[in-house]
Amino acid sequence: QVQLVESGGGLVQAGGSLRLSCAASGGAVSRYTMGWFRQAIGKEREFVTAISRSGGNTYYAEYVKGRFTISRDNVKNTVYLQMNSLKPEDTAVYYCAAGILDYNYINRGRYNYWGQGTQVTVSS
Repeated sequence: QVQLVESGGGLVQAGGSLRLSCAASGGAVSRYTMGWFRQAIGKEREFVTAISRSGGNTYYAEYVKGRFTISRDNVKNTVYLQMNSLKPEDTAVYYCAAGILDYNYINRGRYNYWGQGTQVTVSS
């Protein structure tokens, strides 16, 4: 059983940056495709980005492409989300997820493990 713990959320002004971390325990994160999703109040949880097990392939939602970067350190069993040029519409709870999948990364149903989430608030 893999446990995921996100950290790094907070309050930032528009245009600012945050770096989220997702630390895994109970299993090697290298076995899993890792993803980040987010959920704003009153909205469905939506895909943000994913990274393949080796880290060689990354996938981004259009609304974060060019601003967010996902990376992973399999030695530290940690995945990161660097968020730059933040906008008020990026405000949400951000969730880390792990799954054994090689396609359809945007489908949250394909991820087996989830963290508890970390709040990101971007003020205008």
